[in-house]
Amino acid sequence: MNQKGISRREFLSTSKHIAIGAVAGSLAMKTAGCFTVEEKPVVSIAKIENDKIGYAVEKAVDLLGGIGTVTEGKDRIMLKPNLVDPLIEDTTNPEVVKILAQLMKRAGKEVLIGEGSAAAPGFNGEGEEMYRTKKREILDPMQQFVFDELGYSELADSLKIPLVNLHSGEMAEVRLPDGYVFDRITLHKTLVDIDLLCSVPIMKTHMLATVTLGMKNLIGLYPGTEYYSVRSWLHNCSAEKGSPGAAYEIVDMVRANKLGLVVVDGSTAMEGNGPSVTWGGTLVKMNLIIAGTNPLATDMVTASIMGFEQDEIPTFTWAVKAGMKPTKLDKIEIRGEKLDSVRRKFVKPTMIRWADIKDSFGAQEI
Repeated sequence: MNQKGISRREFLSTSKHIAIGAVAGSLAMKTAGCFTVEEKPVVSIAKIENDKIGYAVEKAVDLLGGIGTVTEGKDRIMLKPNLVDPLIEDTTNPEVVKILAQLMKRAGKEVLIGEGSAAAPGFNGEGEEMYRTKKREILDPMQQFVFDELGYSELADSLKIPLVNLHSGEMAEVRLPDGYVFDRITLHKTLVDIDLLCSVPIMKTHMLATVTLGMKNLIGLYPGTEYYSVRSWLHNCSAEKGSPGAAYEIVDMVRANKLGLVVVDGSTAMEGNGPSVTWGGTLVKMNLIIAGTNPLATDMVTASIMGFEQDEIPTFTWAVKAGMKPTKLDKIEIRGEKLDSVRRKFVKPTMIRWADIKDSFGAQEI
């Protein structure tokens, strides 16, 4: 598939249906924190010592040039943690998000926190059963419940920043030239209005995607009122187009957004059958923060720390085919801790084919 970027003229001429495609990787210009072909993307690795998570986050950002550098020219920023469900073991540590928000606010930025969670018990989940839904009367209280349970409501109140439920509200359509699954994607309008999206994932394995890091975290941007939550319908669409795992729908969403900063929460990570302890994922203490302004580079370094080879991650393969850079790990400049000093071979997930579970996982609608 030939992956076409959009020209600056096309970008500026689009008003209602904003074409942000390729911002995160396939454009060959320095946009939203991405790098030209000639520049080597930088990824930083900082150790968390004595449980001082905030210090490690600041150090990781400083190794990239500081908050002023990574947010230069970006006034309105959304932080997107991984809040897939209301279990603290499965989700991004609020302390990482808090420090990032404080750094950005001190730099004079307007900060928001956004998420569209997959499921919660009592809403579209019951025991091991999960049901897909588009109903706002289910999704809105579900999202609030997740924010409350994980401490994000309290965090947002203390910092006086808004929480955005990405499932519902005013939407905008984004053109996606040569998308793998979609040629246009509907997003919460806030994602179109911001200047920079910062993905803040927890470091985890994933039985469908192998790993879930900065790029996979953007699955939570597909609004449930349009694409259902859980995302079984979305995975069906992707599988019909031939996607290996969840690669196609991940790359499409990355290309549709202004993803220009990834900060990986590796304080406590998950190995084995992630992305949830309820599925058999096991928590491991990594005490790391990994950061970068190039999403593919940051995910590649993090996956390497977890003991995975690049070709084991379908998302990386298809991101490169879409024109995203870098193509190899040796084309990345790593600052801070050395890879070999922090690498830990994670227990790999038992990979599942979507075709084998599509009739049982989120197949029923409520």
